[in-house]
Amino acid sequence: MRQNKGGARCLAALAALLIATAAHAEDFPKRPISMIVPFAAGGTSDVIARAVADQMGVALGQTIVIENVAGAGGSTALTRAARAEPDGYTIAIGNAGTNAAAYTIYPKLPFTPDSFAPIAVVAKTFGIVALRKDFPAKDLREFIDYAKKNPGKVNLGHAGVGSSNYLICKSFVHAAGVDVTLVGYRGASPALTDAIGGQIDGVCDAAASVSQAVSEKLVKGIVVGSTVRLSTLPDVPTSADAGLPEFEAQGWNGLFAPKGTPGEIIARLNAAARSAVASEAVKKRFADLSTVAPDAGELTPDVLERLVTRDVEKYKKLLADDQK
Repeated sequence: MRQNKGGARCLAALAALLIATAAHAEDFPKRPISMIVPFAAGGTSDVIARAVADQMGVALGQTIVIENVAGAGGSTALTRAARAEPDGYTIAIGNAGTNAAAYTIYPKLPFTPDSFAPIAVVAKTFGIVALRKDFPAKDLREFIDYAKKNPGKVNLGHAGVGSSNYLICKSFVHAAGVDVTLVGYRGASPALTDAIGGQIDGVCDAAASVSQAVSEKLVKGIVVGSTVRLSTLPDVPTSADAGLPEFEAQGWNGLFAPKGTPGEIIARLNAAARSAVASEAVKKRFADLSTVAPDAGELTPDVLERLVTRDVEKYKKLLADDQK
């Protein structure tokens, strides 16, 4: 009988906990939410995060505050996010760099894919390679010829080792078969600023961050890693058009919460993310940035979880030489 009473008490305690959790989720959120962005302000992740956060805040009836935490290719921010209280009030935006390739680049990270609860994919992005406006090559073919004649002397900036921009650079260099120097920054925006100013030869970035600079002829885009030309950059050839179909650079941005965040709260955040990417404000902002919103079927936590699993394996192979 004692065991039965003990079991009954355990069941009662569990039921009380579930009721309390459900009530907590129903009241969520009661205060502003922090969205950690793993890079400096002005870069692709930051721009996408701000657009999505504004509309998620509308859906949730609370402000979502952006916190830019740059460093270590995004790993500084993801460490902080993984260690946050799993109550829904701290979430992070990540990508294939911060949440997949990082595990190969930094094998001793204090977090793993299991440290996070996926919320939703919120954007699909396309990589671009752009050069300083006075670089002595007018297109991709001339750039490859120049780089092969000057091994190690051309430099391309990115948002830090492990970032999605770094992966664009690695994919490009691998496909083009050139020896160039990759220069890491604490975000995409500082790298683009230096390319505009001529301090570096060019950048690997998402079209979202570079399209305006290309349109204003501050830098020159030589290839975009999409299957069709982007409406905002009609003069920049796709990799196939430019003669380098091996270069593929289609990425994603997704929202994550710390592991242990209640499922009911994840569901609330997912619903808000769905509302945000379906809003006219986000659609317009994304169109201006050469970024695509996911389809309704791509907005489940499971889809984001599968993307992470796929890309962890993908970048193990691509980055194998870096680990030797």
